[in-house]
Amino acid sequence: MEQNRRHLVLRYKQGSLTHVERQVVQEYPLRLEVNGRDLATLIASPHQLNFLVVGFLRLQGFIRSLDDILSLGVCDDFGTAKVRIRGEVPERLGLTLTSGCGSGITFQLPTPPDKRADSGETRVRFTPQQIFALMRELAERAENYRAHGGIHSAAVGDGQQLLIYSEDLGRHNTLDRIAGEALFKNLDLHGKLLVTSGRVSTEMVAKAIRLGIVLIASRTSPTDMVIKMAEQAGITLVGYVRGDAFEVYSHAQALAMAAQPEIP
Repeated sequence: MEQNRRHLVLRYKQGSLTHVERQVVQEYPLRLEVNGRDLATLIASPHQLNFLVVGFLRLQGFIRSLDDILSLGVCDDFGTAKVRIRGEVPERLGLTLTSGCGSGITFQLPTPPDKRADSGETRVRFTPQQIFALMRELAERAENYRAHGGIHSAAVGDGQQLLIYSEDLGRHNTLDRIAGEALFKNLDLHGKLLVTSGRVSTEMVAKAIRLGIVLIASRTSPTDMVIKMAEQAGITLVGYVRGDAFEVYSHAQALAMAAQPEIP
C-alpha cells in the first residue's frame, strides 16, 4: 500500500494563488484484535504493518518472541490486524494517551531501573563521531520527510553501521516498527544507539528501555520527564544533534571522549 498520496492544492505566493501538486502523508487507522478482543486502534503509516503490530505487542509486554505469536493476519482493505498469542490478554488494562503524533497509546510505562550507582558497570560507549554519522545516515534515508515534511524517522546502529531504519507519521510508531523488525530478523538491540528525527518523550524512552538501548540521540529536544527517566535508567540522552554539535542531558560520562567535563 502506498504511503503517500498526491493532492492538488492552492499555493499562495507573492499575492497570488496557483495550483500545485503536493505529496500528502496517508494517515491509516489499523484496528488491532488480539485473541478475539479489540485491543487498540493504531494510527500509523500504511507500510510494513506486520513490523508495527509485532513491535507494538512486544513493547507493551504481550509477547517476548515470535514463538508467542500463534497467528497474525493483516487485512489492508478493512484496516484490521488479527493476532492470536499464547496466554491471555489482561481483562483490565491501564490506558495512557501518549504525546506522539497520531494519538499514540500505551498500556504500561515501565518504571526505569535505578542504574545511577552502577558507575563501574561495563557498557558500550559511543563517540560523538559515531552519533553524527548515524544521524547523517538517518537524514539521507528520510526521503519522505524531504518530500512533504510529515514523516518521522528513527534508526538503530552499533557504532559501525545502521542496523534498522523505520519511518512513520507517529514518532512512537517508529520504535514499535524497530522492535518488530528486530524480532523478525533476530537482532538483539541491547547496547545499541538510537537516533530519531522527532522530540524524545516518555513513551519513547520507555520503549528504548525495553529494547536495551543505551544512548538516544535526537535532532530536537527531550522533555523534563524524559531527562529524569534516562538518568534513572542509565541511558545517555543527547539532543539538538545538528552540524558538529549536540547537547547531553544525562550520563555524559558514558560518551567515549578524550576529555570529560566535570559532572556536578
